[in-house]
Amino acid sequence: MALFELSGIHFGYPHHPPILHGAGLVLEPGERLCITGHNGAGKSTLLRIMVGLLRPSAGEVTAFGQRREAEEDFHEVRRRAGLVFQDADDQLFCPTVAEDIAFGPLNLGASRDAAMAIVEDVLSRLDLMHLRDRITHRLSGGEKRLVTLATVLAMDPDVLLLDEPTNALDEENEARLVQILLAQPQAMVIVSHDPHFRSRLGTRSLRLQAGSLVEPDPTCRHAVDH
Repeated sequence: MALFELSGIHFGYPHHPPILHGAGLVLEPGERLCITGHNGAGKSTLLRIMVGLLRPSAGEVTAFGQRREAEEDFHEVRRRAGLVFQDADDQLFCPTVAEDIAFGPLNLGASRDAAMAIVEDVLSRLDLMHLRDRITHRLSGGEKRLVTLATVLAMDPDVLLLDEPTNALDEENEARLVQILLAQPQAMVIVSHDPHFRSRLGTRSLRLQAGSLVEPDPTCRHAVDH
């Protein structure tokens, strides 16, 4: 069974021309689907539609075997699909790294002890224990990016949705991110302008152009942005 299936998605922001015109995709278990396209093509918008943060004007969103329409339909989707925003500051708002990572499990009803055990486990798995008690807003851009991923992994999602995950990462931290993601069992949708990053991670690519998702040239497995 597909984890996500989007079909005929149309969307436009108020007072702007529509940016999605019948876009569709299918995400199967185990896939790492890369989506590319020029700035403003609607890639981030598509991820937000997948978890119900934006609603299409037409089309269907099916997630985990069920069609999702109303706000309550997406509560389960947001528990099972972890969205890592393009800007880490949109996702980190607690005083310390540990508190940011514990927030999600606590919000789902975990006890304080259980939530802190999850914090220790995630930080250990990602080799980020040295950041545990750091003040979040004083982290570097790259550190914030990795902590943001940790906050999502703490929720133990079935799918990862990653919006430009290499933003603010230097070469060393990008290499660490690739290792971390390759070690995760989850299916992923990865929005990235970086062809090298996509080539190391992706199992399949689609390009968002003229409001639709299209297969790249079959002679070039990973399309390069222009």
